[in-house]
Amino acid sequence: MTIQLDEAVIRRAKIAAARRHTSLSGLLAQQITKIADSDERYERAKQEALALMDEAARSGESAPSWTREELYDR
Repeated sequence: MTIQLDEAVIRRAKIAAARRHTSLSGLLAQQITKIADSDERYERAKQEALALMDEAARSGESAPSWTREELYDR
């Protein structure tokens, strides 16, 4: 894989990697892994939420309803 970065960004990234006792390649791998993991968790949660909404819709349950007074009860 090839990426292009500004020299100033590369310099700052090398410093960040050194502070974390890793290489620039290691730092990039860690960050890409975090992004991919986060994306997987989001998609899994989204699918679970959609399945729950679909299940509720098929069961015929109506959405909860509240009065304005109940929502703004002081």
